[in-house]
Amino acid sequence: MTPTELDVCLRACAVHSGKMVGSLDRKRVELAEKLRLVLAAHATGPGESAQAAAAGTPLIRRAAKKVVAGPTGSLSGELLDALLAAGNKGLECGYADELKLSLLISDAVLTQRKNSRAGWRLRARTLEAMGDEPATIAAYERYLALTEEDGFGVAPRIAGLHSAGEQQDELLTLLERGCPQASVYADGPATDIWAEGVALHEAGDRAGAEARLIGALLAMRGDDSPVTDLQVSIGQYLDLRLAHGGPLEETRQLAALYGEMRRNRQRGPVPDPTFGDVQWLTLGEFRNQIAGKSICLIANSQSVGRGSMGPEIDAYDLVVRFNSYKIDAPATGRRTDIHTSIHKHGFNWDQQVTTRLIFGGLSGDWKNSLRNRLVPGAQTYVNDESLRWPLRNIGRVGNDTWPAIPTTGFNMLWLLDFLDASPKLDLIGFDFYESGAYRLKDAMKMPITSVHEYTSEKAWVMERAQSVTDTRISLR
Repeated sequence: MTPTELDVCLRACAVHSGKMVGSLDRKRVELAEKLRLVLAAHATGPGESAQAAAAGTPLIRRAAKKVVAGPTGSLSGELLDALLAAGNKGLECGYADELKLSLLISDAVLTQRKNSRAGWRLRARTLEAMGDEPATIAAYERYLALTEEDGFGVAPRIAGLHSAGEQQDELLTLLERGCPQASVYADGPATDIWAEGVALHEAGDRAGAEARLIGALLAMRGDDSPVTDLQVSIGQYLDLRLAHGGPLEETRQLAALYGEMRRNRQRGPVPDPTFGDVQWLTLGEFRNQIAGKSICLIANSQSVGRGSMGPEIDAYDLVVRFNSYKIDAPATGRRTDIHTSIHKHGFNWDQQVTTRLIFGGLSGDWKNSLRNRLVPGAQTYVNDESLRWPLRNIGRVGNDTWPAIPTTGFNMLWLLDFLDASPKLDLIGFDFYESGAYRLKDAMKMPITSVHEYTSEKAWVMERAQSVTDTRISLR
């Protein structure tokens, strides 16, 4: 981590915001808005520096002069949140300049707050996108050391990067052993040697091309090229090799190593592909599971945490909890029969339940999260894709009718109402966060997101309510 003064970061944000003016790229337009919010938070915050708004400093990393982490109060919570949001949006853009900005933001945050979990995670994800694998692993490990709940699945991510690195080394060693002449070209420069190899390949000189192409790959490893670039180059080499033949057994071995390397970088190793012989649950099978049973859905709200409804909650046939729920038996009850979660977080996925319903809007991302985060033996049933996104996929309720992204709770509530298989359906503590959030400690750091529209969800619930008290809304 490079110590970075807050003013340096803010000037870079101001400069980059100016570059985004007139951009037609949607993600960059969104980044410009996040940067505007950063500057606004700084301008309205305590102790703002007039220099920070100046736009005269280019986006380059400058050596800081004895930068010392300031006290916690030197970076306000509002400015911290705005910086992290801008950093994450820059990471989402994925372009080189935006990645540099995200890294600069993470350095500035960590200079001010060296134990910021969000700062270390932003740094790790940015370095991963930039292809600096050793620094990525170090940042992820620092994040893990600061957290009690690995809700973002960082530990499997680290394991995947370690495994991918080992497979990459094994693949390159196999190539080097099969082509001793490649060592002549292993000192680089990799780009020039690769170009020579491609030219020889096109000219029909397979032996000369092979030595140079493999030599270029070895040179990339030697000069610590980004692993993203090296992985792409390995793929291109294998494409050429497969197109023109080679020792079959060795080619199969290389292809297998390459495939595992890519998979592990994408999702990490999966030690038990059956996830403890989990049973996949269809829409119809889920209806059979809940038919005729009383159900209560427990909100992650302070009104539950401050209450004393635990025994009443445990008396229902089925208890449904959401995402990063927290158990305090006198207030919340002990049982969780159905855990419903958005796929993006892994909170409570290790807790023993009968059924785990994981929701997600994008099929590929949803599948990737299941592979990465399901804990073998922690559940008997997991939903299949027929239950992936209830409101949109089952109800066919589009953005024109319901523009906001439905919450996990609303997806589940809508599903139970749609199936209409339970004689008693009660919502406990559903005040739509008016009393504040009640979650696991690590999840309490996460803001109540603005992508959901709680007012519409509340209106939907109240239209169907049969009875309403301070703590309970009954839909059946």
